[in-house]
Amino acid sequence: HQHFWGPVANWGILLAALADLQHNPEIISGRMTSALCVYSALFMRFAIKVQPRNLLLFACHFTNESAQITQLCRFTNYWYFKDEKYREESRNHYQELATKKLNKES
Repeated sequence: HQHFWGPVANWGILLAALADLQHNPEIISGRMTSALCVYSALFMRFAIKVQPRNLLLFACHFTNESAQITQLCRFTNYWYFKDEKYREESRNHYQELATKKLNKES
């Protein structure tokens, strides 16, 4: 009886994407996020086609696909649908949050 530990390691990608939901969308890489969307879509298909089906791998990549699409929507909204005034306000907001966090840690 063998276990497939690859999907377990892949949850780290998902955790990073979820953590990034708390950060300024300015730092999101559109190219990397798009690549991760394609990556997870391909591995979801693989997980269903392989015999026996690997539902842990599928669940991991389905969840990651959802997180990456959310990040891609944040990226697109920030860079293509918001004006510079909004982006400046957003930068200030996230800078204030970072400053408050640093002050709490001190």
